[in-house]
Amino acid sequence: MRPSPASPRHIALAALLFVAACAQVPKGPQPEALILQPASFAQLPGWRADNTAEALEPLQKSCALVARKDPAQDFGAAGKVADWLVPCAALEAVPAGDGEAARAYFETYFTPMRATSNGDADGLFTGYYEPSLRGARMRGGPYQYPLYARPDDLVTADLGLFLDSLAGQRVTGRVQQDAKGKIFVPYAKRAEIAALGVPARALAWVDDPVGAFFLEIQGSGRIELDDGTVMHAGYAIQNGHPYTAVGRAMRDDGLFAEDEKITMQKIRAWLSANPQTAQSVMNKNESYVFFEEREAEGAVGAQGVVLTPLRSAAVDRHFIAYGTPLWLDIESPEGPGMRIQRLVIAQDTGGAIKGPVRGDLFWGHGARAEEMAGVMQSRGGYWMLVPKNAAR
Repeated sequence: MRPSPASPRHIALAALLFVAACAQVPKGPQPEALILQPASFAQLPGWRADNTAEALEPLQKSCALVARKDPAQDFGAAGKVADWLVPCAALEAVPAGDGEAARAYFETYFTPMRATSNGDADGLFTGYYEPSLRGARMRGGPYQYPLYARPDDLVTADLGLFLDSLAGQRVTGRVQQDAKGKIFVPYAKRAEIAALGVPARALAWVDDPVGAFFLEIQGSGRIELDDGTVMHAGYAIQNGHPYTAVGRAMRDDGLFAEDEKITMQKIRAWLSANPQTAQSVMNKNESYVFFEEREAEGAVGAQGVVLTPLRSAAVDRHFIAYGTPLWLDIESPEGPGMRIQRLVIAQDTGGAIKGPVRGDLFWGHGARAEEMAGVMQSRGGYWMLVPKNAAR
């Protein structure tokens, strides 16, 4: 039966009850907001000691993409694309490898802005790296765990095409047939994909399910194939479900002590030592990453450029635009009292990187990169370098 329209009296009563209910509900936490305060280069800890020339090449990669954008387009909190045209063009005249010339370039064209989250300058900075796995293009022998390409039935919808208020928001799912016709539903979660697979080809089959899981978290990596060649696998798309940190879930389940520092190495060791239950633990992260084979020799970030070790960082794109230089002052995982004070370029993002003062430092490839990235849980903050025209 179709419901009858509400009378004006019912509408007024509903409105009154709604207002009364709102008055009784306590306000939640204040939404995080990026607040920038002008500073000087003299205020940047360690500015004179860093070889900022190492940041020129990654900035040039980002500037090459900026040049293709509409000058009127927003550049996050760092002005408009038009504000970046002059600094990007001036890069061509900076001698490669000249630290003093690089420092003079940044001081000439940029203004440092202290970044805070609602006034709090302290945040969490983690690390990531480019892992290596052993695999083959065909399933067989020890190679039993797939790295899937994008499934044929996975669909991404741009909600801004339907409502202007939803511009920039996307949902991922698949089209399903039911008794009433075709409907759009969420895509399969990790547990279903692990158990049933997906309608997609496998780029490669690897010998380590835990390694494959961590490859998803890192976003890209190298597959050392059984024929002696190397495949570079990069992030293609994700299944649309939110990322869950399995270390936190394992602590909640009592697998780690409440006061224990959880590192990637500890998580990997536990999962490898408990193969019967490892998949159920990994399934707590319902997010699943699909890969594509890439020609680039090196990890490629979400901006589409090859990442530079210790000069590229992943950020929350809601607050920081790709290509933005950031001056870090954070704890170093190398030892107590040591700090990372260096210039990096925002060129990537990640499911766990959420908030105005949050970052993920790319360490590169190899054993040391894996070690440092795996233990990095650093506190600290950053200054955003904004073109002087945009900072006025």
